[in-house]
Amino acid sequence: MRSTTVPRGTPCVIPPAGEPPLHRLELPEPGAAPFAAGSFEEMGPLSWTDHPHRHTFYEIIHVTAGSGAHVIDFARWPVRPPHLAVILPGQIHHWQGDRDVDGTLALFTEDFLVDHPGDREVLRQLARTSWFALDTEDDTRIGRLMTDLAAEHRHRAAGHETVSRALLHVLVVRAARLPQHSGGTGPTQVTGPTQVTGPAEADGPDRAPARPAALAEAFTRLTAPREAVAWSVRECAERLGVSPGHLTRAVRAATGRSPGQLLIAARVYRAQQLLAHTELPVRQIAARIGFADPAYFCRFFRRETGSSPGDFRKHHRRHHQSIATAQTHA
Repeated sequence: MRSTTVPRGTPCVIPPAGEPPLHRLELPEPGAAPFAAGSFEEMGPLSWTDHPHRHTFYEIIHVTAGSGAHVIDFARWPVRPPHLAVILPGQIHHWQGDRDVDGTLALFTEDFLVDHPGDREVLRQLARTSWFALDTEDDTRIGRLMTDLAAEHRHRAAGHETVSRALLHVLVVRAARLPQHSGGTGPTQVTGPTQVTGPAEADGPDRAPARPAALAEAFTRLTAPREAVAWSVRECAERLGVSPGHLTRAVRAATGRSPGQLLIAARVYRAQQLLAHTELPVRQIAARIGFADPAYFCRFFRRETGSSPGDFRKHHRRHHQSIATAQTHA
């Protein structure tokens, strides 16, 4: 599996030709906890880059000032502070037209959630909304937690890892209590007729637990890497050490959807990301998600989204450009 953390100053991974860069979490020293927190300035210029990119880690952002927009996958969120944003590993995002954006960020990998593994699913749920407007009371509470996380990371006093894990858990729980939709600060969708939410990238397990919920979680983690979108249910079952039938029953019981349906959703999501954020021709995108025949991929994409790959890309870019132009002239 690709490493999710690197020593400070390590260059970004060179992605496959035409794809957005992949950022890994920089650690100050070998053996340090896979966690960082601080202001935009402390986290460095990559924290507000205007170039589409992906992470191997989670990112929680408390935006306290500034203007512009934040594009996360297929939605463009206007910056009208205060906000809380949740970004999963693997999501493509960038800042757009930002002016004086300020706030605090918390960056961490799956490994940092060891004390509260259930937070992984909560974070996935939060990422379905991605962007939360905060009232005065919530802004104060979230701000206090983010400030404490940044201070723990900055000073690294005795026991700072334990304190940071506890504070992060409280932050995730508090974020889950926020209203899912807040008037006046919603996103502008920049996709075609249908968009699919994909899984986070994460390191997969070697063998699967027996309980349905645990097996479904293992399946989600196993199929998170980009190369997994081309696997079959049988291949996934073999990698997890269970039968295809057992995997299907467990995943359906835990999620209400079959493994096949989830793999199709992952393929569509990956295709949408590549169409929206790269210049790759359709035939190359088809090959990267496991389709040897571009024509068959086009039929598959239209069946799942109601739009051809070409129309999806045109709609996304035309809509995106018109909104950016409107903001420039505002």
